[in-house]
Amino acid sequence: MALPVKEQVSYWGVAAVVFVVILWFLGDVLLPFVIGGGIAYFLDPVADRLERWGFSRIAATATITIGSILIFVLAILMVLPTLISQTLALIDTMPKVFSDLRAFLDENFPALQDSNSSARQALARVAETLTAKSGELVQTLLNSAGNAINIVVLLVIVPVVAIYMLLDWDRMVAEIDKLLPRDHAPTIRRLARDVDRTLASFVRGMGTVCLILGTYYAVALMLVGLQFGLVVGFIAGLLTFIPYLGALIGGVLAIGLALFQFWGDWLSIVLVAAIFQVGQLVEGNFLTPKLVGDSVGLHPVWLLFALSVFGALFGFVGLLVAVPVAAALGVLARFGAQQYLHSRLYKGLEQDQD
Repeated sequence: MALPVKEQVSYWGVAAVVFVVILWFLGDVLLPFVIGGGIAYFLDPVADRLERWGFSRIAATATITIGSILIFVLAILMVLPTLISQTLALIDTMPKVFSDLRAFLDENFPALQDSNSSARQALARVAETLTAKSGELVQTLLNSAGNAINIVVLLVIVPVVAIYMLLDWDRMVAEIDKLLPRDHAPTIRRLARDVDRTLASFVRGMGTVCLILGTYYAVALMLVGLQFGLVVGFIAGLLTFIPYLGALIGGVLAIGLALFQFWGDWLSIVLVAAIFQVGQLVEGNFLTPKLVGDSVGLHPVWLLFALSVFGALFGFVGLLVAVPVAAALGVLARFGAQQYLHSRLYKGLEQDQD
């Protein structure tokens, strides 16, 4: 005999509270395991495809591991040093950019030369703040990264966790399925499939879109000659998972830098703007419909809310789990709405009359 609904809700409520408490207190400890699990989830379809081609699970995991190591080493040798150097140079250059902006405004808008002008005073304060804080900002970022994330631990534990979870992924899913409450197993499986479909469409699809667009923006901006093209392309690609935000922030940053670097060379400035226009056109008409689809079910506002809440509560680990939790809550909300529309609470006396 199944437990009453009230008792079941109590048990699952306690389980949810325990999960939140564990996430709260063990956030930094769980970080490499969360990242490793995310990598395994992302690569599981690749392993399944290799198995369909005749590979064993061990051979498929080994092939993926070797390929990932090669890609990682190439990225370390070819991309990462340039990305870091350009990022540090951009941070160091920002005070000069604002100083040049003030000189440009003084030259073209004489009214701003008035020392009592609020706009001039605001620009002066921004330039002074950036000059004083830019060095501290770099040091703070490096110290925070060192304190929050042990890079050595990540580089050691994350690959190991990802490899083991990828190797045993199907078996782990089967074991979890055995633990499902028998009365609710079909419903839970259906909801899990919906969550997986949403995550697969968003995480895998949008991850591919971000990679393609980030590479396109970086290469195109560097070919045009923009000084910090790799950094701008990286930022724009990273933020592409939020519709329009990546292109907006990346475009504003790139065009702003182009105005200072290419002032007078209007063709180069137009080319920088055209790069982001073409990127938006390709993303909206080809990449997102093809790789993500229209039935993701994660509204941008809901996604931003989840990222903000989980990031504020649980830090970096919260940002990592925000998307899967948002997808699961979205699926549960749609399921709850469907149940409500078929319930007596919604239909009222009409159901009894029928």
